[in-house]
Amino acid sequence: MNGLLIIDDDEGVRRALVRALKREPYVIHVTESGEEAIAFLEEHAASVSTVICDFKMPGMNGIETLDAIGKRYPEITRIVLTAYATMDMAIDAVNQGVDGFLTKPFDNVDLRTQIREIQTRKRLRQFVSEEVYREIAVAPDALLPRFQEASILFADIRGFTAMSRNRIPEEIADFLNRHYFGPMGEIVYEHHGVTDKWIGDSIMAVFGAFRMLENHADHAVKAAVAMQEKAGQINGEIARGPFRLEIGIGIASGNVFSGVLGSLRKKEFTSIGMPVNLASRLQRVAKGGEIWISAQTRQLLKKTTNNAVPVQLRVKGFEEPVEVYRIL
Repeated sequence: MNGLLIIDDDEGVRRALVRALKREPYVIHVTESGEEAIAFLEEHAASVSTVICDFKMPGMNGIETLDAIGKRYPEITRIVLTAYATMDMAIDAVNQGVDGFLTKPFDNVDLRTQIREIQTRKRLRQFVSEEVYREIAVAPDALLPRFQEASILFADIRGFTAMSRNRIPEEIADFLNRHYFGPMGEIVYEHHGVTDKWIGDSIMAVFGAFRMLENHADHAVKAAVAMQEKAGQINGEIARGPFRLEIGIGIASGNVFSGVLGSLRKKEFTSIGMPVNLASRLQRVAKGGEIWISAQTRQLLKKTTNNAVPVQLRVKGFEEPVEVYRIL
C-alpha cells in the first residue's frame, strides 16, 4: 500500500504535485473533487496510504473531504493543501485530527520532505500513546538507541489457531481488531506503555521504552490485570460467537536495548534483551486467564502482590531454573 491520492480542482496544481512527487516511490492517483475521491476510495482504499487534498474546492471542501475519509479509513494519512490566506483554518484542521498541512506555492524538495515527516508522525502516533508522542515531538533524542530499564509484556490468545480454523478471513480480522488488538492496545496506552509489535495473535508491549518510566513494573502488571478483566467482559459480549478470548500473559523486567532497527526498506523502534526473551517464555507457560511475572518484576513492584505463587521454572535459554510468579 504505497498509493498517494491527490484531490484538487485546479489542473495546474494537480500537475505540479505530480511533477514534484514523480521521483518518490508512490503510485499517484488524481481526482478533481471530494465526491470523486470518496468514490475512488470505495474501490481502491487498500492501495492508498496518503491523501493530499486542497482546502478550497467546489462542493465538499478539503476539511469535509478529509473528515469523511478519516472516519471511513483512519489508517490513511490525510494532508490538507492550503494557501497562506487560509493558514489559520488549516492549523485548526490539524488540531481537529487532520495529520498535517502543506502550503502553496511550494518548493518541490520541501514538499517531499514535509510529506515524509507527516507520514512518519502518523505512523508514530499509531503505536505510542499521545503522552509519549508529545514527549518525542519535543525531545526526538528519545528515539536514539539506548539501554534502559523497562518491563516487557507479552500476551497471546490460547487456542486461537483451532478457533479460527474454517472461519473466513474477514471474520477473523474483525474479531482480532475489534475485540483484541483494539481494546488491549488501549489498555497498554492507558497504563503508559507502548505497543512494540503484533505477532500473529500475540501482543508485545514495553513499559519504559522511549523514556524513564517510574514504576514501570507496576504499570505493566496493572495493564495485564486490566487486560484479563477486559477479556472476561468481552467473552460475555461474544458468548454466542465462535471465538473466546482466553489470554495468557507474561511479564519480565530488567535492562533492555531500545532503538530503531531494521533493513533499508523497513525499520521499527523495538526493544531486545533478556527481559524480552523471558517475558515471551512466560507468556507461553501461562494458561488462559493467567499472568506470570519474573522475580525481578515482583521485586520492583511498589505494591507487593499478595496473591503471587512462586514457581521454579526451567526456561529455554537459561541454564538454571528461574524463579517466577503466577498471579492468581
